[in-house]
Amino acid sequence: MVELRYVKLPSGNFEDFFNSLRGIGQIYGPVKEGKTHHFRRVEEAGEMDLKYTRTMLPPKKFFVRPRERLFSLEDGWWRKEGDENPFVLFGVHSCDVHALKILDRVYLSEPVDPYYAERRKSAFIVGISCLPDELCFCKSLGTHFAMDGFDLFLHELPDGWLVRIGSVRGHEVVWENARLFDEVSDEDIANFKAFEERRAEAFKRELRSEGLADTLDLAYNSPVWKEYAEKCLACGNCNLVCPTCRCYEVCDRWVDAYRAVRERRYDSCFMESHGLVAGGHNFRPTRLDRFRHRYYCKSYFDPSAGFNCVGCGRCDEFCPAGIEHVKVLDEIRGSLE
Repeated sequence: MVELRYVKLPSGNFEDFFNSLRGIGQIYGPVKEGKTHHFRRVEEAGEMDLKYTRTMLPPKKFFVRPRERLFSLEDGWWRKEGDENPFVLFGVHSCDVHALKILDRVYLSEPVDPYYAERRKSAFIVGISCLPDELCFCKSLGTHFAMDGFDLFLHELPDGWLVRIGSVRGHEVVWENARLFDEVSDEDIANFKAFEERRAEAFKRELRSEGLADTLDLAYNSPVWKEYAEKCLACGNCNLVCPTCRCYEVCDRWVDAYRAVRERRYDSCFMESHGLVAGGHNFRPTRLDRFRHRYYCKSYFDPSAGFNCVGCGRCDEFCPAGIEHVKVLDEIRGSLE
C-alpha cells in the first residue's frame, strides 16, 4: 500500500488538471442522460456531472463487460481478442472503489482472469467525494470512505479540491503537473473535516449489519421471503446494476461453418437457467429460492473481506417492483424477534 500524500487542487486549475489526464488515455466520466447518470467517454471537463449520486451501471462495466468476445475461431485457430489501451475513469465514488476491490479478490485470485487483470492494469482511477441520498447505506458497511484502490481521490473544498494520492502513478501525475497543485493549509483541513462530518450526518438509511449472516441462517424459512418473492418480477435488474455481482455465462456462437466466437456475458441468479446443471437438476428451481439466494450472497460476511454489498443503492433505484434491500433485511430480522 502506497503511503498517502495530500495536495490541493484550486478550482481554477481543475480544467487544466482534467486536460493533463489526456496523456494517460481516453477519459470516462459521469454524464447525465435523461434522469440517470452513466459513465461515458468525455472530451471536456464540463461534460461531466460531478454532483451525481450514482450511475445506472457501475464502473464494473469497464473491467467485466456486459457482453464481450473472448476468442474467435478462424481457419481452425482460436485467438485471444485484442489488448487494452490505458484509460482514465474519472469521478468514481468510494462505494464503487470498494466494489472493485471485491471484484479484485475474485478475478485476480488464482487462476487470474487475464481480461480483467489487463483492464485493471490499464485503468487510472480518480475518485471523488459525494453526498448520499435516501437510498445510500454505504456508511453502515464501512464503504463510505476509501483508503486505497484509487490513484487520486478528490474531496470538495469551498475553493477547490483536497487531493489524496493513493498510488505510484498518482504521485507521478502530481509531480508532472506540480504547477497545478498547492500545499494543503490548516483552513483546507478544517473544511475537509467539516464536509466529511456533514456527509456522515446526511445518511438517512441504515443497515443493521451486526450478526446479519447468522440472522439470515436462522430466518431461512421466514414467511417474509415468500412475501417478497411473490412481489419480485425476477427480471434480474438488481444483478445487472450491482457493482459486485460477478456471475457470467460463456457461450460459443457460430457465424458460419468455419468461423465462431466465444462470448462472455452477464448472468443473473434470478434467471431460472442459472441453477440448472447437467442432467436437468436445478439447485434453485423456484423464484423464492432465487430471491433468497441473492440476499444470502450479498449478506455473506467474510472476516477478512467484509460483505459482498457496498450499499450503493442501485438495486433499490432500478428495481421495477420497488423492493428495498434494507427494508427486506429489517423485516427478516424482525421476523425473529
